[in-house]
Amino acid sequence: MNIRTATVSLLVIGVAATAIAQTKSPAKDEPFWAWGYNDATTPAPPAAVRDTTEKHTIPGTTLSLTEAQAQDRQSPPDWFPQDHPPMPPIVAHGDAARMIYACGFCHLPNGLGRPENANVAGLPVEYFREQIKEFKNGQRVSSDPRKTNTATMIGFAKALTDAEVDQAATYFASLQEPADWVKVMESAMVPKTRGTGSWLTVIEGADAGMEPIGNRIVETPINNEDQEKWRNPRATFIAYVPPGSIAKGKQLVETGGNGRFTACTVCHGQDLRGVGPIPPIAGRSPSYIARQLYDMQNGNRSGSWTQLMAPVVATLEPSDILNLSAYVASLKP
Repeated sequence: MNIRTATVSLLVIGVAATAIAQTKSPAKDEPFWAWGYNDATTPAPPAAVRDTTEKHTIPGTTLSLTEAQAQDRQSPPDWFPQDHPPMPPIVAHGDAARMIYACGFCHLPNGLGRPENANVAGLPVEYFREQIKEFKNGQRVSSDPRKTNTATMIGFAKALTDAEVDQAATYFASLQEPADWVKVMESAMVPKTRGTGSWLTVIEGADAGMEPIGNRIVETPINNEDQEKWRNPRATFIAYVPPGSIAKGKQLVETGGNGRFTACTVCHGQDLRGVGPIPPIAGRSPSYIARQLYDMQNGNRSGSWTQLMAPVVATLEPSDILNLSAYVASLKP
């Protein structure tokens, strides 16, 4: 078998494996916190009923919207247009006729996204294009069948034109991530949370309290209402990580776990801010980072570039995924 045939065979096997994985329940070793859940069995909550009457505004803008308007998938709120260059139509409005949401609805006009999806600000154009192609070809699916927005993204990728992909890629590549989008804090005790399928939300009221963090990362909005209801692109997140995880992650990143795998700095750069078409990962959501490592490890990301990660993720233990995610997220983007 020649190299080309072997490569094609690997990709075919990978695609078949991902199709099978979509029918399975979450695995016991899955980092459920990275998918916004506390366990393997809790279903995704029902869609919220959005208020259509009461107007709301947020500090720093004169825009006033109802909750339903703030959740408009074709014309999502652009609370701070001064924070970014003009958005191309596919980012600002999508295409209702083809059932494509505005890119800015999920990823926000500033490209920073939220824990349930990708931060696409500053991604290299070539890398962005490749990921859309992999969604389209079934090479990026979710290890957790409860994560329905991955299937939604696959549908968008199949409907987008090359020109629209280029416009979105160029727009998001021009954006920069602020240093404080995700604040990482080591803590043995964390607020009690409930899973939403997007992130872990701090419980309020009579059931509120603190609990041990255990072997997980708790990434949650500083102000849940600002993000969940109003999609405020200036409303930041905090990620509680276990004590010592940042230092452990640093050692893994710089040494490859003392040679168990290729050090992350070899490809992503000494500062993890990317090299050429290789994406920056510094300062990104730890939930997102953990999901990608786990998806790669379990055959649910099988694109051509992902093959370069295969020998790396094959050696990772659950604790490695947690520690790597904590350290990478703690860095300045």
